[in-house]
Amino acid sequence: MPEWIHIIIRSLTALVTLFIFTRILGKKQISQLTFFEYVTGIAIGDLAGFASTDIEAHFGLGLLAMGVWFVVPLSIEFLSLKSKTIRMWFEGKGTVMIKDGKILEDNLKKERYTADELLEQLRTKSIFRVADVEFAMLESNGDLSVLLKSDMQPLTPKHMGMKLTTEKPAQAVISDGTIADEPLATAGKSRGWLHTELDKIGVTTENVFLGQVDSDGLLTVDLYDDKLKVPEPSQKPMLLATLKKCQADLELFSLTTQNEKAKTMYEQCSEELKQAIGLVETQLKS
Repeated sequence: MPEWIHIIIRSLTALVTLFIFTRILGKKQISQLTFFEYVTGIAIGDLAGFASTDIEAHFGLGLLAMGVWFVVPLSIEFLSLKSKTIRMWFEGKGTVMIKDGKILEDNLKKERYTADELLEQLRTKSIFRVADVEFAMLESNGDLSVLLKSDMQPLTPKHMGMKLTTEKPAQAVISDGTIADEPLATAGKSRGWLHTELDKIGVTTENVFLGQVDSDGLLTVDLYDDKLKVPEPSQKPMLLATLKKCQADLELFSLTTQNEKAKTMYEQCSEELKQAIGLVETQLKS
């Protein structure tokens, strides 16, 4: 057998073996690696390379070596699930770098971290002042986890006492000009509804590269022809305007009626509708 064919066969075999090993070891092997995972990943990759190209060596011994480097970390992963001590030994533990807005210089030296490297890590998280940081920890995978001080954290709807509806993933109801019935059913819509919405914006299914229905039931589309302008969804602004008009009408009725009972009813309904508008106004404006 020619050597080049021999190398192709060995390379394909090593590639398949390496893929199987990686799949079994799990997603941690392709994410942020710990020290041990980094070492085993490099070793298995090097062994696969040598086994593929060194035709003078016994290929079975190369696979055996790869198997050893596969079994050992797999066994350690199972043991780490059972023992915190083993997990800390092989995966390490986090180191506190900043506490109460102050840098812990001894911990920086322990991790051989310079002030410039710490500031660089903070800048990647859009943080430019150490004094804004309440707590920062260098995780075992090398990532820096940061907690800002409470007065420096972004304002959220919860801080403002607002209640928002739960967002659900948008459903891709049209892909490459073809209607997808399963996502359409998941969104609680029908083909008739979809064609009606497309007619409103003046496009056909064949012209849509991607169409999505969000949790509010609004259809947004991306067309093949990017020069075409697609009207923005107007259902929510129209609903908000209608609610405000109804509330204004109720106030007008309460001012013009001579019947005291009707006046009280109109005022009460107007106030209740005003409160309801306040609860949903943010969502309807978005």
